[in-house]
Amino acid sequence: MTNSSAVTAAFRLSEKLPFPLKRLADLAYNYWWCWTSDRIALFQTIDPQEWERCGHNPVAILEAASYERLTQLAEDPFYLKQISALAREFDTYIAQQDTWVSRVAPQVSQDRPIAYFCAEFGIHESLPVYSGGLGILAGDHLKSSSDLGVPMVGVGLLYRQGYFRQRLNRNGWQEDYYLDNPFHRMPIELIKNEQGQPLTIQLDIRQRQVKVQIWRVQVGRVSLYLLDSDREDNDPIDRWLTGHLYGGNLETRIAQEVVLGIGGVRALDALGIQPSVYHLNEGHAAFCTLEIARLEIERTGKSFYDIEAKVRNSCVFTTHTPVPAGHDVFSPDLIDSYFAQYWPQLRLSREQFLALGARRLGDPWEPFGMTVLALRMCRACNGVSELHGQVSRKMWTVLFPQRSEDKVPIGYITNGVHAPTWTAPLLADLYNQYLGGDWKNHAVDPKMWAKVDEIPDEELWSRHLILKERLIAYTRYKVKKAREQRGEDYKLIQASDSLLDSNVLTIGFARRFSPYKRGDLILRDAQRALKIFGDAKRPVQIIFAGKAHPADEEGKRIIQRLMEWCQNSGILNRVAFIEDYDIYTGQKLVQGVDVWLNNPRRPLEASGTSGQKVCFNGGINCSVLDGWWCEGYQAGSDGKGINGWAIGEDAHTSDQELQDRIDSQSLYQLLEEEIVPLYYDQDAQGIPHRWVQMMKASIKTNAPLFNTDRMIADYVSQVYVPEIATRVEPILAKVLL
Repeated sequence: MTNSSAVTAAFRLSEKLPFPLKRLADLAYNYWWCWTSDRIALFQTIDPQEWERCGHNPVAILEAASYERLTQLAEDPFYLKQISALAREFDTYIAQQDTWVSRVAPQVSQDRPIAYFCAEFGIHESLPVYSGGLGILAGDHLKSSSDLGVPMVGVGLLYRQGYFRQRLNRNGWQEDYYLDNPFHRMPIELIKNEQGQPLTIQLDIRQRQVKVQIWRVQVGRVSLYLLDSDREDNDPIDRWLTGHLYGGNLETRIAQEVVLGIGGVRALDALGIQPSVYHLNEGHAAFCTLEIARLEIERTGKSFYDIEAKVRNSCVFTTHTPVPAGHDVFSPDLIDSYFAQYWPQLRLSREQFLALGARRLGDPWEPFGMTVLALRMCRACNGVSELHGQVSRKMWTVLFPQRSEDKVPIGYITNGVHAPTWTAPLLADLYNQYLGGDWKNHAVDPKMWAKVDEIPDEELWSRHLILKERLIAYTRYKVKKAREQRGEDYKLIQASDSLLDSNVLTIGFARRFSPYKRGDLILRDAQRALKIFGDAKRPVQIIFAGKAHPADEEGKRIIQRLMEWCQNSGILNRVAFIEDYDIYTGQKLVQGVDVWLNNPRRPLEASGTSGQKVCFNGGINCSVLDGWWCEGYQAGSDGKGINGWAIGEDAHTSDQELQDRIDSQSLYQLLEEEIVPLYYDQDAQGIPHRWVQMMKASIKTNAPLFNTDRMIADYVSQVYVPEIATRVEPILAKVLL
């Protein structure tokens, strides 16, 4: 490649812009803009309605804007100053050499970056190649790596239609549909070779040659490479290999994982990138270990077992689920059809190859497990919370028969969230005033967060109310639009305008609707729930959002039950469901709710991060003690929560009926005896001072720990460059804090 494709794309776009606006093209082609304080106004100002229509896509809105409108902006001195200031900030950020990593681990260089493999990346809603928590975590991982200067490249798939879109019919049943992504109008760039043709790699899939092209996405200082098989010179079936995220059958799944793992390694090789570490974020990418081995065998002529240790030393693995169904396994017959021509290149027999993914050796019917392959071929493995580490050690002890459960080599690094992305600009401005203008670069400093106590109660509360009003306005808009599309009764459509009330205690619940997450737990005693939500003096309201996997019938039934509940006359304006959950909806929810509800069955929540996002915005968690909340929740001497609430007993049982009964009763009791009374204990100006004190506790106890700057620092010192572990803490304190 003769030059940076991203620069070429930005240059082409800039040629269409008036001279004073040309830097907008640079900003549009780097997702750094989406975590700046000016992210709302920068592109939305061009045309607010078009901004909504194009899905908040900065390239699309610049392409669509009339030249007349652009020239109007080009003579607006305020707008030009905003662009100029952002461009200077962007240039300084990109050019920065003195970063946290350059001081802590200078041996990790741009010449040998970390390669981070994941099946999905949630960077921004305008790049819909994500479905939920795994992708959002991966996106935040790249953003903080960029902020801290970690040399990293991401590797994933570019899906023609991404994850499914959601709409609910008049019976409340989820209907799935798909839309093509307009790649050539998105902030991504097709990588081309020196002849100006798309750079491609080749894979053998289903006994056919498949060509895969490579797209680049800029995420601050990090490049994310996405692979795409939708080419005219591929078989029509193979063009759909990268059609849908988590769609299709097992054959589609294994083919996608071949593209991600084997194709990802080949793509990096074609790009001239030689990683120092390959990070497999979940088992979907485990085949990459085999391709690393194949290349090493091809280079050295050695056997697989001679180079196995070297391959293992370059690979690390993060597992994200304690749910058995979340670990992909494939039958030996399916492995045969995809790898019969591949294992000879590794100088392995069929039996030796299958053994790499077998939980129990010697069983000819034992399926091939991707997590098993990753555990065998990686030098380090971690869960994503302390409890998840314990659960994972127990789950995978079968692979380590010579070790006791506590010695199984699976550690943990608790997930976090990218503070600048998820903190509302209105709150970020408040933090600038009271914590310091550089607060985003000191997210791990508990002393800085302690200054939250200096914020006057009335200031924090007034800004929170503004954010809640924004959430309610957005919810009304989404519900009204959905009712119109369903052809609901006119009166019901108009009633959307009076849905919810900013003076009412507002709960948020948004996540994938899987049965173990118990989205309808709050309905278990319907009459008691109606009494709580319909209380005339101290009412409660709740906003739901989330999707059920297209194949999850029980998850769809949970959504249907919630929709039916929304129609109850006693709480008609107190319950809402936002369809087609995405990053933008998630931001509005975590920034505007009073309480974040999370009630999975223990211990099936590996970590969870949505509740962490709430903390940065002054929201308070009410959650089962599972995942990250086991580490975040703090109780006082009276046993009551200081920074949130814990649902149910901290007990693990296989009796789901018992656990559901205990947890639902606990939730009702918390609402009736603690949460509702605390919220409505307000002074003459309507300020609930004791509630605001808990908001501040939620911020200052959780924000320093559950952010991705801390998480990335842990990955660098414990996983990527473990030799610096003994000296990273004082450096961390000096540089990060």
